[in-house]
Amino acid sequence: MDRRTYLGAAGTVGLTSIAGCLGEALGGNGNDDGDAGHPDTVLGPPETDLSEATHPSYGDEYPSVTLPDPLSDETVSVEQFEGDRTVLMTFIYTNCPDGMCPALTLRLQRAQKAAVENGYEDEAEFLTMTFDPERDTAEQLRTFADRRSVDYDADNWHFLRPESYETAQSVIGETYGLPEESLEKNYDHDYENVEYTFPHLPYIFLVNEAGIVERVYVRGHAVEVSRLIDDFETVVNG
Repeated sequence: MDRRTYLGAAGTVGLTSIAGCLGEALGGNGNDDGDAGHPDTVLGPPETDLSEATHPSYGDEYPSVTLPDPLSDETVSVEQFEGDRTVLMTFIYTNCPDGMCPALTLRLQRAQKAAVENGYEDEAEFLTMTFDPERDTAEQLRTFADRRSVDYDADNWHFLRPESYETAQSVIGETYGLPEESLEKNYDHDYENVEYTFPHLPYIFLVNEAGIVERVYVRGHAVEVSRLIDDFETVVNG
């Protein structure tokens, strides 16, 4: 598998998407560590087999992208954390009107807080990619981060911002195997003061320091915070 361009498996995971940032795909957040796992993973196989999904799943190499972080004014490659940090990554847009993207960000923030409190912040990395660079400027991302208590002093969080909407589509569709129709702008919605929305898919990826996917929280907005933190700490501790 090419680290930089993930070509998804032929099968698909059923999904339902609705306006705003709300969407679900079939799949579980659980695990059964009693089963024999992948030789390159810490966690055992998840309860729901996502191996036929178009996105990377348990035991797959996680594709790398290189994107600007306008808040730190540097270019970040997902691959740079291999051999060094366990990664949690999700995808958001700050104009999300229904709470989905804040909920995804909250889960990463709680995991970051646990890492700082328990002394393994240097072994953790949190990546949030916007797929709405037209509106998500550096200033907008900073405001979003501050409102959600992202800890920049921990030096382990990056907001990734593609240079264009088209680049975001390519990253989502070609690199991560998520349906590009999830990035279709919806101008016909009931939200006031919101120009357009997206039928966003709420994924969180947990990737170990070897660059291997440990978990895909398909309904990342709904996964219990304690469970996410427990899985994350288990992978960090190896």
